[in-house]
Amino acid sequence: MGIYLSTPKTEKFSEDGENDRLRYGLSSMQGWRATMEDAHAAYPDLDASTSFFGVYDGHGGKVVAKFCAKYLHQQVLKNEAYSAGDIGTSIHKAFFRLCSSLEISSHLHSTLYKAYILESRWYVFHISQKLMDEMMRGQRGWRELAVLGDKINKLSGMIEGLIWSPRSGEGNDQVEDWAFEEGPHSDFSGPTSGSTACVAAIRNNQLLVANAGDSRCVISRKGQAYNLSRDHKPDLEVERERILKAGGFIHAGRVNGSLNLARAIGDMEFKQNKFLPAEKQIVTANPDINTVELCDDDDFIVLACDGIWDCMSSQQLVDFVREQLNTESKLSLVCERVLDKCLAPSTAGGEGCDNMTMILVKFNKPIHSATTATAEEQSSSSNQADTEPKPVDTESSS
Repeated sequence: MGIYLSTPKTEKFSEDGENDRLRYGLSSMQGWRATMEDAHAAYPDLDASTSFFGVYDGHGGKVVAKFCAKYLHQQVLKNEAYSAGDIGTSIHKAFFRLCSSLEISSHLHSTLYKAYILESRWYVFHISQKLMDEMMRGQRGWRELAVLGDKINKLSGMIEGLIWSPRSGEGNDQVEDWAFEEGPHSDFSGPTSGSTACVAAIRNNQLLVANAGDSRCVISRKGQAYNLSRDHKPDLEVERERILKAGGFIHAGRVNGSLNLARAIGDMEFKQNKFLPAEKQIVTANPDINTVELCDDDDFIVLACDGIWDCMSSQQLVDFVREQLNTESKLSLVCERVLDKCLAPSTAGGEGCDNMTMILVKFNKPIHSATTATAEEQSSSSNQADTEPKPVDTESSS
């Protein structure tokens, strides 16, 4: 049946957790797809004051999504300076560590340096997402992806790890030497498969959302849905302009006739122009970033892959979750009900046939906030002003 199974796999992976600031539940399901290519990360205590959640929707394979789920938050939480709240020192150390161990473009050097000078609290999330592409290159990148792949590749990766990876006695710095690990795949340019990345970090009463691709994060404020990310589709003007300038084209709503999203981690075949920086390639991992000051009007956020958003609008999902929360306190069960609601009865229509992953994060009250301004007034983006959240029409599908 091509990319679809004859009957859907409805078994779910579900999880719940909490701390004194929030509760979360998540669930994922393979559905009608022949393979499961979604991955996720949930760390309510990334450090003493920060929670981290991420949804990664793979395409062309599962390995890039699994790689992001394993490593992206680690790049955010890179050293003790971050835990101590000294983000400037953390980025400073990361700059020297990454520049000494990665074959990074001169633009990325410049970007990291600017991040250090600005000492932005959240810019490390922006950099970490872009570094994923760099980490997946070379011998170490190939080996890590192989271990995360199918059984044959996993065995090959483990064997090459025993042969080529630095020995424990050679020091920790060399273990992190992704690009310079020697081996038969030292010239590996990175995976042709890719993944979206939509992550949310919550520190005290500040929420940050970073997104590359068409997964989405939505907040419920007084029952109103606000999009905190933008779906990066090729037909968006800013995406279309970049794609065409980089030498690509759009056919039938797909980049170069194949990829139906304009930003992703991985997909190295679309990032081969040596004369352009990372954010100007045909497909880029450059994320939009939004920050919102939380207040007591905020109920919960949802992060989900497009398998959910293809079936429900942002407002429809918020309404459904609010209705379920009236009678159900276990958040993973609420997520499971959303997945069941979205699952198509057959593959005839296409919608409801994708892998599905959803994370529901509910805030404990009260949220101590210095202001109660609207979500639109509080939101800011590091990239484009039009990524600010706006009320979502109940009938809208995007």
